[in-house]
Amino acid sequence: MGLTKALRFGWVGALGLMLGCGGVEEPGAEASMGAGSTDSKVTAPAPSLEAAPTLTLHDGRTVQAPLPPAPPPIMFQPGFHQALRENTYAGSITTYRMRIPMGRAGSRVRITFRSGDGAMTLQRASVAKAGANGALASAPVALTFNGHAGFTANARTLVTSDPVDFPVEFQDEVAISFEARGDIAASLIQAFPGSYSRSGAYATTQGALGGQAWEYALGVATVDVEGAPGRAFVTIGDSITEGYIDTRNDTRNAWSFLVQKGLGLPVANSGVSGQGFWDANIQLPQEVLAMQGFTDCIVLLGTNDLASEGITVEKLEQRMTQLFDQLQPRCRLWVSTLLPKEKTNYGDYEVVKTQRVEFNAWIRTQTRAEVIDLEAVMRQPGNVHLFLDGLDVDQIHPSMEGHRVMAAEVVRVLKAKGGL
Repeated sequence: MGLTKALRFGWVGALGLMLGCGGVEEPGAEASMGAGSTDSKVTAPAPSLEAAPTLTLHDGRTVQAPLPPAPPPIMFQPGFHQALRENTYAGSITTYRMRIPMGRAGSRVRITFRSGDGAMTLQRASVAKAGANGALASAPVALTFNGHAGFTANARTLVTSDPVDFPVEFQDEVAISFEARGDIAASLIQAFPGSYSRSGAYATTQGALGGQAWEYALGVATVDVEGAPGRAFVTIGDSITEGYIDTRNDTRNAWSFLVQKGLGLPVANSGVSGQGFWDANIQLPQEVLAMQGFTDCIVLLGTNDLASEGITVEKLEQRMTQLFDQLQPRCRLWVSTLLPKEKTNYGDYEVVKTQRVEFNAWIRTQTRAEVIDLEAVMRQPGNVHLFLDGLDVDQIHPSMEGHRVMAAEVVRVLKAKGGL
């Protein structure tokens, strides 16, 4: 095959998700991570207006004709995003074809790739409309990076393509094909059905790629779409936000995607399975703040921190405040209460229950972010610690119906309070 798949997480990571959503307090000093570097970042030139011509009237007078109306402003905003915390290693050139839903319409796109734990070489990449079974529904459009067909990037680096003419509509499915080797950033859960990998160089193949199904998010961090500016959301959370329901998932069933569909606006999903506040604060510069054009941030985070060693409710409040401090200069803040948690696989469950109730009370009374009370629509009326019947799959993660209920409440609150 020519492909060494070193998915370090493998079945162990999936088991960890099923056992309790991961998220363990990191020991030692709290290191910080700088903003992700970008090897190739090109922005569209500002439109220019020619000087109005001088007109000569029949009576000998001259006047300056009025300038034509300025064209409507356009800008790049995220049409897709995925935080890629894990690593996959390809020992030789391998083609990956990701099938991705678009949350924004526009005439041009640019695509940001993320390397993994070591160097990555991307040899060639293209974008096209996605067809069935790994085929392309349109001719592939080549991507370039500072005018070159590919690039080599060091570990954990963001590289953005040059803008390319490629019109997309809201909810279009696109296929991003790229030939790469080395360490490639990846997601922990399988949530992108219709994606494939094949050993060799096939980024421009229009027919079915062949090879094997590859449903992990891989390499593609963000797809920006150029169009009329508007509201653009990003969701920050753990596996509940990323969309974990079972061992195989579909990002289109996650509450953030359903909110995007309900609002008709882009909602970039930056959920990372297993994460808590410590790693979210460290990774935020590269996984969220490196994006451009988002206007609103929705935070649903903290369930993995409950009853962790050394964690108090005051510590949870402090770390949420640190997250707000980083986000507030860039976006309007929204925060959700934590969902019911019917069990825990680490720590003392009585501590989990006490901390969750106290932390939710703090969330409801803090004033920096607008509150979306998802606990209120997911809990049983007589017991704050239990899900409504049918809204969970394992006493921690929402079911598909649970995601639909969450999305409906988020849409309701954003329309009521967000000026939508």
